Amino acid sequence: MKKPTWVIDKERARRAAAAETVWLFGLHAVRDALSNPERERIRLVLTKNAYDKLAEAVTAAGIEPEIVDARKFDVEVPLQPDSVHQGAALEVKPLRWGPVSEVCIDGPGNPLVVLLDQVTDPHNVGAVLRSAEVFGARAVIAPARHAAPETGALAKTASGALERQPYLRVVNLADAMEELKAAGYILIGLAAEADVTLAEALAEVGSRPVGLVLGAEGPGLREKTRATCDRLAQIPYAGGFGSLNVSNAAAIALYAAATR
Repeated sequence: MKKPTWVIDKERARRAAAAETVWLFGLHAVRDALSNPERERIRLVLTKNAYDKLAEAVTAAGIEPEIVDARKFDVEVPLQPDSVHQGAALEVKPLRWGPVSEVCIDGPGNPLVVLLDQVTDPHNVGAVLRSAEVFGARAVIAPARHAAPETGALAKTASGALERQPYLRVVNLADAMEELKAAGYILIGLAAEADVTLAEALAEVGSRPVGLVLGAEGPGLREKTRATCDRLAQIPYAGGFGSLNVSNAAAIALYAAATR
């Protein structure tokens, strides 16, 4: 009997996920990945200078490094030409944090999450992860498609936070939002045209769990995402015009929510 198309697609996606690997680069990102027991490590490539700086972490991780000539590093490792690798690169499997219910509803940390709607710039997502860790958020959630995946550039910008701060990629962002709402989260979408400020919205929420929903710069929140939020709020600005990139807006919103 021929398998249904949906079964074939699911099996194909599972095989693709199993084969997926990520190259992390830079001394800080590689050291943090080596120190993370949840990381599945595949290949470590270092220059002699980088090995001298990472020797303790390499030994503790129990992985055998490949020491290469600095002049041949770019040949050995498939990184973008502008990657600031500092002579260190580590091939790994993406982290698997678990479902929304496990991480965001029953997990440790403040009942506070960030949801990113089609934010594709890895530098922005890395910066958001870093802020989320600083302010104790349980997770950063983004759709599996049309969002920045786990990459070396994202890890480097996150400055180690990628190894510690859950980054959940979900099939459908609106469904994840509904799941959070059912668990008691109040979802606040950031939108410049909102009638209330973020401070006012947070005051209404009180001590209840909060999800901060941010869209990509330019298009902002999609219609479905906007409609699924409990309320919209703005970060007030001086003068006739104000604009923050998504990572800056996330940092401000996280600080406001964590210290309310």
